[in-house]
Amino acid sequence: MGACVLMCIPACKESADHGMVSLIAAVDRQSYNNNNPFCPEARLPYFDSLLRAASNESDSNFIQYSLARTLLEVGDEEKAMQISEALVLRIPRYELTHRQAVLKNLAIACLRMGERTNCVKSHSGESCVFPIAGRGIHADKAGSRRAIAIYEQLLSEDPTDLESRWLLNLAYMTIGEYPRGVPSPQLIRGLDTDTASDVKPFMDVAGAVGLNVNNMAGGSIIDDFDNDGYLDIVSSCWGLNQQMHYCRNNSNGSFSDVTATSGLQRFTGGLNLVQADYNNDGYKDIFVLRGAWKGKFGKEPNSLLRNNGDGTFTDVTRESGLLSFHPTQTATWADFNQDGWLDLFIGNETSEGDEQHPCELYINDGNGHFTEQAAAANCSVIAFVKGVTSGDYDKDGWPDIFVSSLNGRKILLKNTTGRDGRVKFSDVSEKAGLTQNLTRTFPTWFFDYDNDGWLDILVSGYEFEQSLAFYAALEGLGRDPGPSGKLFLFRNKRDGSFEEVSQQAGLHRLVFAMGSNFGDIDNDGYLDMYFGTGNPLYQSLVPNKLFRNIQGHSFQDITTAARVGNLQKGHGVSFADLDNDGDQDIYIEMGGAFAGDAYQNSLYLNPGQNANRWIDITLEGTTTNRSAIGAGIKVSFRENGILRSVYREVNSGGSFGANPLRQHIGIGQATQVEKVEINWPASHTVQVFDKIEAGAHVIVQEGNATLTRRTLRKADFAIAADKLLGCSPASAQH
Repeated sequence: MGACVLMCIPACKESADHGMVSLIAAVDRQSYNNNNPFCPEARLPYFDSLLRAASNESDSNFIQYSLARTLLEVGDEEKAMQISEALVLRIPRYELTHRQAVLKNLAIACLRMGERTNCVKSHSGESCVFPIAGRGIHADKAGSRRAIAIYEQLLSEDPTDLESRWLLNLAYMTIGEYPRGVPSPQLIRGLDTDTASDVKPFMDVAGAVGLNVNNMAGGSIIDDFDNDGYLDIVSSCWGLNQQMHYCRNNSNGSFSDVTATSGLQRFTGGLNLVQADYNNDGYKDIFVLRGAWKGKFGKEPNSLLRNNGDGTFTDVTRESGLLSFHPTQTATWADFNQDGWLDLFIGNETSEGDEQHPCELYINDGNGHFTEQAAAANCSVIAFVKGVTSGDYDKDGWPDIFVSSLNGRKILLKNTTGRDGRVKFSDVSEKAGLTQNLTRTFPTWFFDYDNDGWLDILVSGYEFEQSLAFYAALEGLGRDPGPSGKLFLFRNKRDGSFEEVSQQAGLHRLVFAMGSNFGDIDNDGYLDMYFGTGNPLYQSLVPNKLFRNIQGHSFQDITTAARVGNLQKGHGVSFADLDNDGDQDIYIEMGGAFAGDAYQNSLYLNPGQNANRWIDITLEGTTTNRSAIGAGIKVSFRENGILRSVYREVNSGGSFGANPLRQHIGIGQATQVEKVEINWPASHTVQVFDKIEAGAHVIVQEGNATLTRRTLRKADFAIAADKLLGCSPASAQH
């Protein structure tokens, strides 16, 4: 396909989805307001007008400080630096607090200039990967050197400034002078220490294979949208003026941008995406979530995009009954009444003192339409909801719901639907032992981390009062950061309650997760976890984190060894074996909340950690929903003579980023699977298959006693990366 295989295909005929496109455009116009914290474009002319009307130097200085910060948010680092440099000269030294704030603004502008020059315009697979090394070291060191001088000045005036200390150490890394160049009083030792000796480094090949989309924060789905057996990628961007992207897997180590021909080019916005076959036609559809974090400016419509099976998508939001206007980024598909049709639970955000936005429950009527029933079902939760997930935690055959929120509430809703089929939930959070800690939390999921056959809960804390750089410095110096940014792992006690085992499981590292998901990177049958980190502040440069599951007992931070600690803002995360070589790779949607904080997405190619084996299982429901979401899988095999079992419940993984519904299951060193048991929830039947060879791609249809095997070609992304090493990211833009 030539260099930078991602091709921009000219737009074909326009789809008939004018209603949603016009609606999004109208909402976008309404959100252009200087009071909107995520619309710096509107604040620029506002600050200009204030500056012209300023009656004294003090007011003028403050307005120019705010103007410089806003210029950073729109990506004009050079002008932000000019204003800040002039301000520093005007502010008296005795106005220490104001002067330091301006200096910090200037330092961040310098760092951002260095990142734009080196990491964006001259991007490589090692750019911004912590600890920075190799081709991640800046060729043009001017921005970082200027930032270093400012941070050293700030620290000479206030040695307790841990935010500046962390960023100073990072800046020295970018010029290749950490640790030797860092002044001893400011050095944070050991930031480049390897975390594991037996982990092979991943390689970011997104640019080489045409997946390094450069945009703001967004969601990601990896799944097979055209039913050719090869996994495609769909991503979004929360900016209402930025389009979705659909990259089709060519099965040869490359991807083609088919956004325009699919009709998805017309749909903008969406901080998160989640897929499911809502109408049971055999093709996976897409639900787009919009409005998160924006408060009264976040009343944006979600979208249900129907997969037409011919490579195109149609917006059916209004006709399906799903049109509503609430700020959200999280939803979960499940068949809550087990009638064979997928329902949808949406977690909405209610800010304290603002208009209420209850969570929504849409029950699928089976004819392409949904009916909202949250209040009747006792699940119209009102909170600042940031994550929702569904799973049958008590093994009673009915999918339950877990809700994560910035209000600190962790809510478990038990499905108590009766024989009449009317969906009901009961709040069992206290009984389940989930109300002990009111720490703010964000992404979450159900998964069986210890392979005991019972779903556990992972939820990531999002508690902080200062910038994430401050807490990263605390941790680097061996000091206690308190409750900030921790992970909560709740082990299922099999009696309807959970026990928090975070500390025992080694999950005491700071994370501050946003997008995140789980998968099995080493095919040992135990689920590992990858977390995208950050928040909208530019100074929140902390690495993404990868944790390896150690036989279901504990987790090990292997971020440094795996070379996946991207310092930019991490959002939608998907685990999948994209190249069909038998191990799962990691795709992550990068980029922050502002246009000036856009960044290239990453595809971290797994080099193969060992000789462990695997099988892939695709389920097709007949009585159960066609996507088989909620179906249980038990895979049993003998490894070194010992009988083991691995358990999965079919879903797309975490609450921010979507894995394929096809289940990739590691079986360690076993050469074959002794038995596969499929528990179909709607038909209440169990199918059993014996003696499946390792490395098989099998399709199981509900009620069909014969397995279907599929052969998929292996694609060598590493060769593509070698061939296209000098590929400019600009040529891969959509």
